Amino acid sequence: MRLLNASSGRRGSLARGELLLWLRSPRGRRQSTLEQRELQRVLPELFGRHILQVGSWDSGRRLLAHAEMLHRAVLGTVSGLGAQGVVLPEALPIANKSVDAVVLPHTLEFAASPHHVLREVDRILTDRGRLVILGFNPWSLWGIRRHFGLSYRALPCSARFATVNRLVDWLQLLNFEITQIRRFGSGFPWTVPRSHGDPLTPGALLAPFADSYLLVAKKRVIPMTLIGRPQRAQVVRPLIGGAVGLPGVRSEQP
Repeated sequence: MRLLNASSGRRGSLARGELLLWLRSPRGRRQSTLEQRELQRVLPELFGRHILQVGSWDSGRRLLAHAEMLHRAVLGTVSGLGAQGVVLPEALPIANKSVDAVVLPHTLEFAASPHHVLREVDRILTDRGRLVILGFNPWSLWGIRRHFGLSYRALPCSARFATVNRLVDWLQLLNFEITQIRRFGSGFPWTVPRSHGDPLTPGALLAPFADSYLLVAKKRVIPMTLIGRPQRAQVVRPLIGGAVGLPGVRSEQP
């Protein structure tokens, strides 16, 4: 599927050439390997039927390879990288409460309105659904160099890094519970990946300056008491096929 009003040219949007340059660079390949390894730890623990990646950051469904859900789909933000469709992440053509888990691989860093993306994710997630976010740390060496115009050549220059604390604030406003924060990276400081809450070690002092982070959050549901006739549950179409054919979208050609 492709959103007819494409997002190319938006402030902060990711260009296809930028992404390909990053994925083919030595640093990009090392980063991709690390991110796949971190997702391999997390995704098998997520349960449900539908998992959705929103945003282009790797080819096809490689980042979702270790998810054990029945339906896996990728809605990208640039074309030609094996996604099932190209969309605006701030306006997802997905039904309310129809997805069990969402992965945002650096999607917020290229979104015109990151908070609106999170609101859309909140809308499409089922009760107690899970959200996985990959991001770059603005307090890392990469982030600090960017302030002086010395960013790594292959890293897309349109990225706008957000701190973990800012994401936590946004997610708590949307009534998400943060279940895991993990820091890792392929550059200085060279420390082993570390989760929030791990035993304190000398390496923990450098963890806040790691290149990247992975954040996992769970959607919290406020209990409600229904009065009167109960509503009949609606059947959700499979994600991969169900999104195709919605108004304003068309299938991405293989």
